[in-house]
Amino acid sequence: MKIIKEFARYAVGCLFIFSGIIKVNDPVGTAIKLEEYFQVFATDIAPFFDWFVPAALFLSVVLSVLEVVLGIALIIGYRMKSTSWILLAMIVFFTFLTFYSAYFNKVTDCGCFGDAIKLTPWQSFYKDIILLVLIGVIFWKRDSYKPMLSVKLSEIKVVGSTFFFVLIAIYSIQHLPFIDFRAYKVGNHLPTLMQNSAPLKYVYVMEKDGETSEFETYPSEGGYEYIEARLTNPEAAAKITDLNVWQGDDDYTDELLTGTKLIIIIHQVEKTSLDEIDRLRNLTYDNPRYKTWVLTSSGYEKFEAFRHANQLAVPYYFADATVLKTMVRSNPGVVLLKDGVVIAKWHYNDTPLADDVIEILNQQ
Repeated sequence: MKIIKEFARYAVGCLFIFSGIIKVNDPVGTAIKLEEYFQVFATDIAPFFDWFVPAALFLSVVLSVLEVVLGIALIIGYRMKSTSWILLAMIVFFTFLTFYSAYFNKVTDCGCFGDAIKLTPWQSFYKDIILLVLIGVIFWKRDSYKPMLSVKLSEIKVVGSTFFFVLIAIYSIQHLPFIDFRAYKVGNHLPTLMQNSAPLKYVYVMEKDGETSEFETYPSEGGYEYIEARLTNPEAAAKITDLNVWQGDDDYTDELLTGTKLIIIIHQVEKTSLDEIDRLRNLTYDNPRYKTWVLTSSGYEKFEAFRHANQLAVPYYFADATVLKTMVRSNPGVVLLKDGVVIAKWHYNDTPLADDVIEILNQQ
């Protein structure tokens, strides 16, 4: 039993630390996922969940840092009674969350490991079931764990870790994530990621006379009822499937990925920070080295009013809000593309000067 309880302690501790650090690296992404959950629950369970949407970023930081700190506290054996109670409460809540998402197919990516590791809803649920069992062992044996450090040293470690990771989260919010796990990270060639890396292979699940069969090719024999087509090589599927840029009835996606474009991304005008609007405006002036575009998910009338109010005389086009939030965790944000390759990205707090952009292009 000693081996089992120690295994549970280190396995859960390490997993919580890893998962929490991934989220602390990108608290804005975690907040986006929390908003998705709140909106689903507001529709399906109770409207009061909408109240939590404005607090999503704050809750993202709290939950992410708490996850790391709990992992550290568990490994060093700090206040095991309190730690085990909080762990149990969290895993019960998250198990319900992932089951609800999986069973009702509401949120297709739980965000358990941010964008670093993608899990299907059922994979997330099974992961939480395993954690529930391990945390159950920890909770059962909570009185038998011995602290690794003195109380004072343990408190210094826990409090210090809390402050450190809160600062990391705040920095990531005010700038950009330290590590970008998304398909739009610097160096990626977007047109390549918009294509399958290999032919997709499917298994066709069919039913006939009450028996279920699987086929690698669609059966030509009659009498079969189609159940589902299951992709067997999902790793070959395109990593970017929803990048579309338009204006009116015209599609500008190919033009976006041709030549050198400096893209100012504005998710929604009503949520756009104006702190660095003067520096952004300077990027809209004509430059022979690049073309400046704005991509927005706001409606035509809203953006027209916004650009006139802020004197943004620049071509603008429309794209899906989720795509824009994935491109850059900043509203507004700036992305430099050259023939479809992501050259650089900036948070609005780090908005570059035109000379900075040209200097980067000169290095290519």
